[in-house]
Amino acid sequence: MKSKELLEVVVRAADEKRAEDIVALDMHEVSLLADYFIVASGSSERQVQAIVDNIDDKVEEAGGTVKSIEGKKGSKWILMDLGDVVVHVFTPEERSNYNLEQFWQDAPLVDVGAYIAEA
Repeated sequence: MKSKELLEVVVRAADEKRAEDIVALDMHEVSLLADYFIVASGSSERQVQAIVDNIDDKVEEAGGTVKSIEGKKGSKWILMDLGDVVVHVFTPEERSNYNLEQFWQDAPLVDVGAYIAEA
């Protein structure tokens, strides 16, 4: 599965579980770690876990592979390594604390609006 396709699967899966403020960063020119970083928020630790579980399910259904998941149930930040796509799901407080978007500010934003359902 190409990284752009994986990006779409992840964003749609996060959106299905009502992830908030989904941001995708194009890391191609910034880092060798991954092609895309996705950052999203869940309003509670329980919602963070639901978002991660749905991403895990949808990626596998689409033929992708979840290489690893760091963080355990009840975590305020869970990191998913999907190879070319890395996903960070935070509670709002943790996201504000770590501010990854600022840390990777040289990475261009990817417009994910087409993958998000309208409210």
